[in-house]
Amino acid sequence: MHTSFEKYLPWFTLREIPFLGNMMAKKLIDQFQSPERVLSASESELKKIDKISAKIINGITRHKTFQDKAKKELDLILNKNIKIVTLTDSSYPVLLKQINDPPPLLTYLGKLDNSAPCISIVGSRSATVYGLNTSENLAYRLAKKGFQIVSGLARGIDTRAHQGALKAKRKTIAVLGSGLNKIYPRENKTIFHAIADKGTIFSEFKADTEPFPSNFPIRNRIIAGLSCGTIIVEAAKRSGSLITARLAGEYNREVFAVPGSIQSAKSQGTHALLKQGAKLVENEMDIMDELHHFVHLKEKYPSLSLQNQEKLNYKSCKTTGPEILKFIGPYPVHIDVLIENSGMNTSRITSQLLDLELAGKVNRHQGNYYSISEENH
Repeated sequence: MHTSFEKYLPWFTLREIPFLGNMMAKKLIDQFQSPERVLSASESELKKIDKISAKIINGITRHKTFQDKAKKELDLILNKNIKIVTLTDSSYPVLLKQINDPPPLLTYLGKLDNSAPCISIVGSRSATVYGLNTSENLAYRLAKKGFQIVSGLARGIDTRAHQGALKAKRKTIAVLGSGLNKIYPRENKTIFHAIADKGTIFSEFKADTEPFPSNFPIRNRIIAGLSCGTIIVEAAKRSGSLITARLAGEYNREVFAVPGSIQSAKSQGTHALLKQGAKLVENEMDIMDELHHFVHLKEKYPSLSLQNQEKLNYKSCKTTGPEILKFIGPYPVHIDVLIENSGMNTSRITSQLLDLELAGKVNRHQGNYYSISEENH
């Protein structure tokens, strides 16, 4: 039997367990260290996991019931030469691993490249000429600066973002709302293959999954999770791109918005983001001003391992001041996340937060969430 089959079958079996979502799957992997150990865990061991349901426990203890479906899907993946990366692989995208519900496994075409930071560009499917040109130009210039451009391969803004990166002869990442066997939209078949050749195409869905509308909000969290920042070029008031922006904010990543005409309904969403504190973008230097350290860090710290570079990148992107201030942005973040990201002990963080709150530099929100005060943005 193919060695890859043996390696990945437990992951695919875990994915078939009914009612098991990504958040609980991550919790189980963190606890047991591997899917094999999760599947072989006893009922009493599983009951010790916080908030695990009886239905999930029942599914895990009967996991062999679901193995045939897992084997069928894994056979299809391997026969199509589709590649797999799992949560415990060193090549799994570092920033994506930091969100609370990363996919336990991703299937992909192309090559993984964790050496360059990612920035996402998303927006309207029915964009204006202004929006389309802005998306392509920003992608081209940011790709030249050293960023991998992430988008969703959708019509409009997404397509032009990918094209801009390819035009710059740099890498771009497409995240699908379908399986890798279902190119959507069909007219993007050529660019799909170009990205597979020069960059990466990710999907967390089964290979033959159709592009159902419900898949795209799920897909958007991966776009935001991969990226140190998200740029919304053109978005209406109810645009799906605003979901990506909201998620980026929740992940404590930078959110950027390109202003449009006040008479254009297709810019109402981006203008709403600007009112909420997103950073205004007129050209690529507005992004570089905020994220320059991501592309220059390797030169500054040549001896750092890739994973440590990524961690330092993520942690060094905030303003200077008391240590904890570097980990607080305009979007409220829970104290537990601050403890995890900073590596500081609870008493030290609590003391610094109290001092900053008294000084008016941070705001404390209900439920132990903190954000930087407006005058300190």
